[in-house]
Amino acid sequence: MLTLALIYLGAALIAVPIAKRLGLGSVLGYLIAGILIGPFVLSLVGDQTEVMHFAEFGVVMMLFLIGLELQPSRLWTLRHSIVGLGGLQVLLSTGAIFAITYYGLGLAWQSALAIGLMLALSSTAIVIQSLEEKGWLKLDAGQNSFSVLLFQDIAVIPILALMPLLSFLPASTVEGSSHSLVSDWSAMGKVGISIAVIVTIILAGKYISTPIFRYISQTHMREIFTVFALFLVIAIALLMQTVGLSPALGTFLAGVVLAESEFRHELEADIEPFKGLLLGLFFVTVGASIDFGLLAENSLFILLLVVGLVAIKGLVLYGLAHLFSINSRQRLLFTLALAQGGEFAFVLLSLSRELSILSSQEANIVTLVVALSMVITPLLLMVYDRAQKFQKSSAPEFDKPEEIEASRHVIIAGYGRFGQVIGRLLKAQGYEVSVLDHSPSQIDLLRRFGNKVFYGDAARKELLEAAGANSADLLVIAIDNPHKTIEIIDIARKHYPNLKLAVRARDRRHAYELIRMKVGTFNRETFDSALVLAVESLKLLGNDDIDAERAGRLFREHDVESMNLLAELWGDDQSYGVAIKQRMDDLTQVLAQDTEAKDMFNTCDSTRDPNNANEAKEG
Repeated sequence: MLTLALIYLGAALIAVPIAKRLGLGSVLGYLIAGILIGPFVLSLVGDQTEVMHFAEFGVVMMLFLIGLELQPSRLWTLRHSIVGLGGLQVLLSTGAIFAITYYGLGLAWQSALAIGLMLALSSTAIVIQSLEEKGWLKLDAGQNSFSVLLFQDIAVIPILALMPLLSFLPASTVEGSSHSLVSDWSAMGKVGISIAVIVTIILAGKYISTPIFRYISQTHMREIFTVFALFLVIAIALLMQTVGLSPALGTFLAGVVLAESEFRHELEADIEPFKGLLLGLFFVTVGASIDFGLLAENSLFILLLVVGLVAIKGLVLYGLAHLFSINSRQRLLFTLALAQGGEFAFVLLSLSRELSILSSQEANIVTLVVALSMVITPLLLMVYDRAQKFQKSSAPEFDKPEEIEASRHVIIAGYGRFGQVIGRLLKAQGYEVSVLDHSPSQIDLLRRFGNKVFYGDAARKELLEAAGANSADLLVIAIDNPHKTIEIIDIARKHYPNLKLAVRARDRRHAYELIRMKVGTFNRETFDSALVLAVESLKLLGNDDIDAERAGRLFREHDVESMNLLAELWGDDQSYGVAIKQRMDDLTQVLAQDTEAKDMFNTCDSTRDPNNANEAKEG
């Protein structure tokens, strides 16, 4: 065991840093490490089946951590893409692969259907890890990829239940082949126990876990907290596996339930190292499981199958990306991310062998196709990334945001001199703020002083989504481009109707546009500062402080009223000009009347004549 551990760790230490330095990413580095130490290159390790079963626990931990990042409300907003997009992807991919293997390759319909079901699934481990590494997970394509993967994890349950029905073995043999504790139960019994287990996990996470966490945290022993975090994940995975459900699904639900827990960050910190280590081990085992002997014997046939698998799934995914209105720039990313086979295919292949649905030769070929498709996925994403960077270098506008932290309260678009004042006050009042700015130099400057600012154009829906537009209360638009401001308002109102808007108006003309769009809360960027300076000027000219402040207040009220009246006339030069002159005359009259009234009261006070005072009040 120590020798094997040394080999795995040594291979990862050598291959992964080199792969990262070459821009290949850590996933491809682990896969290359596995290929090198595998039985068909250096022969340092043998059969990977047992190690892979252990390493698959990294996928379980990864889904638990993803669940911790998703609040139940956020999961509810993804329901349409999970069920609609994910469901159609599995059905259409299964149907297309079944048709080709049944009619084109002449397999029995049971074998063709089994292959179709297992190849319709994608690799949660490779997709999530690759997208997270490149900061793509929170983009529109990343969120929809996650939704599809989540549906696939759920779909594994009925697929596992369907497999025995496709077996060529006698019924008695098939029943004995299942390892689930509830394998002999009726269908209704299985459904009942599944629902009961899921409800138990949700209730325990909501009402029981927090007191236990508090009790353990009072020991002030970090390692005990880590032990309990691991115990929790393993116990849920084992419980789900015992009743024939997906362990990954169970831990994901537990993570979602604990997303609002005060101990969320400690859980993330404790589980993250184990997740990373086990996922790395999983990728190494995938690389080591590639049968290069079989590949050499059937190289052209297998390579055609790999290309065919990626092409078939790619066509289905790209069509669905168009149907579900995924951002047009990211449809190719969504397609390439999910066009491979997945780790659950290995589980289904093992079961299909036991049930004699596939022959040993067929199962070996499908295993090789799945493994190779997983290996080329990081390469495809790397090519996509390079193409995007080349496109951006030749275009004047940026396209890729950094990973953005979603906010529960406020999103600020634009963090220049105007946005910073708003942000500082809101943060000082305890509000969570996520900031988007399109100026790299401004971001570099602000980050030097410890500000969390993210690079991106707030007029792109996927960036607003990543910043938390679905759950935030307020969007502050503090940029100095009126046209871009209008664009952001249109996007926010179309896709996030519950998001309140507070907008910076550049000038009076811009303010008129905002009034016509019925934006209730906005302010011109220089109006308040100019008005404050005007009031101070009155004081310097000898006016009483109270009089100067009152004049400023009257001017503000009159100006706001004028803005709403004049907005309707903007564009009609003649009518607008007449109205402007009339409003200026009105303002002069209002201020003059106020001065006369003040002088009258002062006169009454100075004479102290009750009769004159009463006359003044009546006047």
